[in-house]
Amino acid sequence: MSAPTVTPVTSVFVRLKLSLLRNGLRQSSGRRAAYVASVVVTLLLAALQLIGLIALRGHAHAASVVILLVAVLALGWAVMPLFFPGGDETLDPTRLVMLPLRPRPLVRALLAASLVGIGPLFTLCLLTGSVIAVAHGTMAYVVGVVGVVLALLVCVALARAVAAANIRLLTSRKGRDLAVLSGLVIAVGAQVVNFGAQRLGSSGLGELDPAADVLRWIPPASAIGAADAASEGSYGVALLQLALTAGVLAALIAVWARHLTRLMTEPDGSTLQAATDTAVRQSTGLARLLPAGRTGTAMERGLRYIWRDPKTKAAWVTSLAIGLIVPVFNAVQGTGSIYFACFAAGMLGILMYNQFGQDTSAFWMVAMTISSTRDAYVELRARALALLLITLPYATLVTVLTAALLDDWPRLPDALGLSFALLGAMLATGAWTSARFPYSIPQEGYKNVAPGQVGLAWISIFGGMVAAALLCAPFIALTIWLNVSANGEDWRWLLLPVGAAYGAGITALGLRLAAPQTAARLPEILTAVSKG
Repeated sequence: MSAPTVTPVTSVFVRLKLSLLRNGLRQSSGRRAAYVASVVVTLLLAALQLIGLIALRGHAHAASVVILLVAVLALGWAVMPLFFPGGDETLDPTRLVMLPLRPRPLVRALLAASLVGIGPLFTLCLLTGSVIAVAHGTMAYVVGVVGVVLALLVCVALARAVAAANIRLLTSRKGRDLAVLSGLVIAVGAQVVNFGAQRLGSSGLGELDPAADVLRWIPPASAIGAADAASEGSYGVALLQLALTAGVLAALIAVWARHLTRLMTEPDGSTLQAATDTAVRQSTGLARLLPAGRTGTAMERGLRYIWRDPKTKAAWVTSLAIGLIVPVFNAVQGTGSIYFACFAAGMLGILMYNQFGQDTSAFWMVAMTISSTRDAYVELRARALALLLITLPYATLVTVLTAALLDDWPRLPDALGLSFALLGAMLATGAWTSARFPYSIPQEGYKNVAPGQVGLAWISIFGGMVAAALLCAPFIALTIWLNVSANGEDWRWLLLPVGAAYGAGITALGLRLAAPQTAARLPEILTAVSKG
């Protein structure tokens, strides 16, 4: 009787990865079109990167450029699993706990499966172009081929080790909330790249040499540095850099294997019964400082939405990041104005729009407690106060920071007064549009507006922003007049208290006007926010 044929685990996992990709494309035509478009864009970027790196060949600072590029690429591989844990179904090894697999074969199989996909192909093209840019001579190309293989494996193993070490977090609610920060990372990264490109454009690529001298000894950049060293005839240095890269690869695989063993053998602590009874919880911290009655309760609910609801948290993180990035980065580049700080107040004021949409169908519990215009006014006022707890000090901080970076302290009262006036106008219009043009925010997926309500969202947000700008027109005219007037400098300090009073007055007026609309349209609001 012949022995049964044993199929290698590695080939099974590679076929499994291909099956996951193929079955994912069969789910819908939209997903198939998105995947094809992403492949085309990635291949186009990879081709452009490859051509650009080849064109860099022979440049005096080519090695510095490619070494920094590979270091940034490795950083991307390290952080991607944290922000996009759902991007690769095979990143979660806990799905394999019921299979009789040993860590070592499993590591080999998962590592091979990780090399299948758009990301590894893009990385391979970039690494290949980097070697072509710095390699000169047969030995340099031989070292470069080995370096490309080692660098690619280090990137993949780094992503796997990070994902395995944090998989319990990434598969929890808090881990899904971590993806919210991806917008912040992308926004900040884009501004850093923009700032760096402008700096290099003015001072030249020689600015990269000091950083490259350090990074050429840090894997996986050291693998590309080995090809550059071999081109210069420093074969001992090249061998040492390759050995360093191989050593880090072995260490990453060992760490990855240890985490896999623990994941496969230890129980999930999140499923164990808590040692203490947490059913009854008392208000602590900030909740103790909130006003009593309905106002404090509604404020605490709004603050909990900010902390716990993924969509609300995403909106807050994006607004806080962009509100800081735009004025600060423009000030650092020397092209900004202190009035750019009003961007923070504008971004945060938008969060007042569609206040009831974040409640979704649970708005019926709020609606049951509103029986008069007074109740509606207190509810709207509490939501505005909860927003002001964060927006008011943040807008002040951004304005002061911008003034410090620009060394434009005389115009600080102008900018602060304008920020407060704009914030008040947006709170007022946001309360009114929340009652007149509510829309539903789907809890699942990435859409922020339910199908069929896009028009309502546009009217609510952009119509409210235009109305807020018109409401601020008198204060803007006063600011311009004091800046162009001959004796205006003696009175410009009044713009701060006047702006604060103007914003507070507009907010109070807007809440008063929105309260009757809210009390009269509770059924319509509930219907609108319950869709999707």
